[in-house]
Amino acid sequence: MDLLIDILLDAGKDTLSLVPFLLVTYLALETLEHVAGDSVNGAIKRAGAAGPVVGSLLGMVPQCGFSAMAATLYAGRVVTLGTLVAVFLSTSDEMLPLLLAEQVPVQTMAMLLASKALIALVTGFIVDAAIRGLRRNARAHAAIRRTVLGTAANPAHVNCAHDDHTGGDIIDEVAEAGVSADHIHELCERDHCGCDEDEDEHGHDHSHDHGHADEHERHHDHSHSYEGAPIVSIIRSAISHTVQVSVFIFLVTLILVAVLETFGESAIEQFLRGNETLAVLGSALVGLIPNCSASVVITQLYLEGALQLAPMLAGTLISAGVGYLVLFRTNRSARENVVFLVMMYVIGAGWGLILSQSPDRP
Repeated sequence: MDLLIDILLDAGKDTLSLVPFLLVTYLALETLEHVAGDSVNGAIKRAGAAGPVVGSLLGMVPQCGFSAMAATLYAGRVVTLGTLVAVFLSTSDEMLPLLLAEQVPVQTMAMLLASKALIALVTGFIVDAAIRGLRRNARAHAAIRRTVLGTAANPAHVNCAHDDHTGGDIIDEVAEAGVSADHIHELCERDHCGCDEDEDEHGHDHSHDHGHADEHERHHDHSHSYEGAPIVSIIRSAISHTVQVSVFIFLVTLILVAVLETFGESAIEQFLRGNETLAVLGSALVGLIPNCSASVVITQLYLEGALQLAPMLAGTLISAGVGYLVLFRTNRSARENVVFLVMMYVIGAGWGLILSQSPDRP
């Protein structure tokens, strides 16, 4: 009975700590949707170019609140994929509180945080640049569309009026992020938050005109004409989204905590003990666990001397906590989410292997 109570309390604590971040994010998204226009879209597009800079800095804040915010903003296509990657890589989750509790020298903590932020910044820019380059490359599109990442039904368009619901390849999908606020309404359509009913009640015209200019470009034009104060609609919709996502996070976290409590963190520790190369690969895999336990175990093993710096960074780089759960809950493109997971693992393991070969590492 005590174990069950502990599991419920842990899951509840992890979920409640995210609620303020989720609510603020959805309030911002709903507000953006209501005021969407050329000026707002232009501002989002300009901000998208500098997104990895902001993302790498915000991710340094302890806990995984900002990774949850970034995942939600990306699902609404407000920030670029590179920004999302930067936030996830920079997120320290429980690493910093543990380092502070163990009274680790300030220089060491600064080095770890700066290393994560720098790697996040560089990688974020590389990801965004690669997406822009691939989108303009016809051969890359042709190659991708011959794979499972090619043309498929785009879940973002299932409620559209036009007959062509065929999406582009995955490059087309991710390239839409960080360009405008035109995709935010899709979060409402998926979650049935009730804002559409509010718009009807207030005489709001919410029209969607989807024109496909060519094989590689898909432009979404959403015109919003609002009369009267939409504040109640914004708040109600934001609360609805927050509750739905929070319930999902609580249920999944409950299962994860139960599994970890049953099998014990010692199993993870045993898994990570070995030669450095295997430790890097294993630590990166553990980092994908969408729970703060991942960063706790990895950091603790580093403090005990059981993990070297390279495996520790490989794991904490991609340990974004429940940010992964929020992404899977809000971003409904399953193939995109799976590709993101694989990409994050490759990035974390790759940087870990590079650092393990560095002659200047401590």
